[in-house]
Amino acid sequence: MKDTVISVHELTKRFGRFTAVDRISFEVKRGEIFGFLGANGAGKTTAMRMLCGLSYPTSGRGTVAGFDIRSEGERIKRHIGYMSQRFSLYNELTVFENMNFFAGIYGLSRQETARRAGELLERLDFASERNTLVGALPLGWKQKLSFVIASIHRPEVVFLDEPTGGVDPLTRRQFWEMIYEEADKGTTIFVTTHYMDEAEYCSRVSIMVDGRIKALDTPEELKKGFKAGSMDEVFGMLARQARRGE
Repeated sequence: MKDTVISVHELTKRFGRFTAVDRISFEVKRGEIFGFLGANGAGKTTAMRMLCGLSYPTSGRGTVAGFDIRSEGERIKRHIGYMSQRFSLYNELTVFENMNFFAGIYGLSRQETARRAGELLERLDFASERNTLVGALPLGWKQKLSFVIASIHRPEVVFLDEPTGGVDPLTRRQFWEMIYEEADKGTTIFVTTHYMDEAEYCSRVSIMVDGRIKALDTPEELKKGFKAGSMDEVFGMLARQARRGE
């Protein structure tokens, strides 16, 4: 049986009287591709920040890679990778300099950094772009580079926040091929996306509405349970239940 890599129980985050995340509970296994979905304002980004050790929960408990999200945030950061919507790459540095910089943050030695960077550049077919400034790369290349940098230290979990926004369908498909490769190696992928066709690629999907998880299962079981032909239909049915902002 696969190990549990993320475990959350009754996790809650309040900002004054506003409850952004309301007693959510779930587990994610090693090697799963876990889709974490919700409309804007549903609470998914706040929840992800708590799991990454970037925000302290109001109540509830949870672990990521075996570390407590309330007391071991710094240790969690060393055992995960994170790719934000804004990529966090440095445009004024070359491809290799970006890899070297983030590998250093993750604690890799120079020798290990050189080895891993070489492997990843070959994997991306980027060897010829090693000394190219990141700012000169097309958007799709930047996204793929961001993903491999997030996994350069071989983390147990990679968190991806809207990783394929703004790119063409071919690049999105190539990006998901990379995700599958990482998952096949045992890396857990925790991904948010606005593209409901991408939800179909996940092992399981959670859908948040107004800070709560309203559905959690495989895409096939969710479609069957909601008598829907696609995850877009499932999402639409649940999103209409939202009351925030009314």
